[in-house]
Amino acid sequence: MIIGIPKEIKDHEYRVAQPPFGVRELIRHGHHVIVERGAGVGSGFADSEYADSGAELVDTADEVWSRAEMVIKVKEPLEAEYAYLRSDLLLFTYLHLAADEKLTRRMIDSGVTGIAYETVEDEHGHLPLLQPMSEVAGRMSTQIVAHYLEKASGGRGILMGGVPGVKPAHIVILGAGTVGTHAAQVALGMGARVTLFDINIERLRYLDEVLHGRLTTVVSNATMIADALKTADGVIGAVLVTGARAPRLVTRDMLSLMNEGSVIADVAVDQGGCVETTHATTHSDPTYFVDGVLHYGVANMPGAVPRTSSLALANATLPYIIRLADVGLHDAMRDDPGFAKGLNVHDGKVMHAAVAETFNLPTKDPNTLVWA
Repeated sequence: MIIGIPKEIKDHEYRVAQPPFGVRELIRHGHHVIVERGAGVGSGFADSEYADSGAELVDTADEVWSRAEMVIKVKEPLEAEYAYLRSDLLLFTYLHLAADEKLTRRMIDSGVTGIAYETVEDEHGHLPLLQPMSEVAGRMSTQIVAHYLEKASGGRGILMGGVPGVKPAHIVILGAGTVGTHAAQVALGMGARVTLFDINIERLRYLDEVLHGRLTTVVSNATMIADALKTADGVIGAVLVTGARAPRLVTRDMLSLMNEGSVIADVAVDQGGCVETTHATTHSDPTYFVDGVLHYGVANMPGAVPRTSSLALANATLPYIIRLADVGLHDAMRDDPGFAKGLNVHDGKVMHAAVAETFNLPTKDPNTLVWA
């Protein structure tokens, strides 16, 4: 199979879909890999490393997209890339379609086959291709809140861990999945007081045990969230409903409960955000204020630490990419129902129920397809 790796074009997106070691493995499996020059530079991988790994280097994204049978990326296609979508192309990347109706409809119209990293499941129902970036984003979110709580950055002027005689920051985390867990671990490590919300009480019990009761766990509901916001210095949105738009747990009216200069970092922004006043921002212009509360809504947070992120992502995605390339779409989907859950769009049809429901579109179950 001819596999293409274009350079990411999202604002300050320095990650790359595969480092040179991944290219080497794909070539070892008999595939041809085309890499756009400069695709890995932001992550510290020189073009010469890709050449040494056996890749064919080309000068333009157009050549990568037009020649490849499968394009592997990090982020969803932007409007400048829509023209590259076509019916005989397999696209494997983070798609987050439930937050982007325009992209969803463009993919339907083009007939492209789109597999989303974020909805692939393993045999336990976990999300193995989303997890590494959730780990990165969770840890980063706490660092980001700590930074923006500084007065010079627009915040209240509060140190996360406080000092003897002065209480620490109160960090409220909405969601106890991978993002929320990693955010809590870092916040606790920085000495903050942490309140963690989730609807799964068994998950809360587990985290209370493994984190030795160092945080407060609360079953999520609007009343309890509103009460916590009254004393929150920072809020981290870490809610995930696989493939679907994130539920809005913090409404515009709730912002009036928060102190001026408090900080919201909504990691769920790439699925629409769990805070009503959140909208996607960029690394170039990451924050804005609503009712005196600083909002951080960068939708590709891990792109700020591309070396770590690219390596972590490749560790997870490479086996799936190899399987797709080795056996083809049909056999890969037929033989692994969890992998088939990553299929979001195929042959002009939405294949993931949560995406279809978001935009009131018809859906087709990938397990009902006859994979010839």
